Amino acid sequence: MNTQLLEEARRLPPDDQMELIAVLWSNITEHSSVSLPTNVQKRELDRRLAEHLQNPDDVIPWDEVKTSVLRHIG
Repeated sequence: MNTQLLEEARRLPPDDQMELIAVLWSNITEHSSVSLPTNVQKRELDRRLAEHLQNPDDVIPWDEVKTSVLRHIG
């Protein structure tokens, strides 16, 4: 990866970074086999987001999840 290009992108204002992401994603989906989420997947993502927005404190920190999974798999 071109680290200079990445650093330039990081210096962009947030709105420009979001526009860059949208343009890059559009380019990726046009020129590769990356598939977009199905309507069922989109609805599930919307449901999960709505649930999170209603209960933003109902989360488990990543460190706890990771520790639990690692303990579970040995």
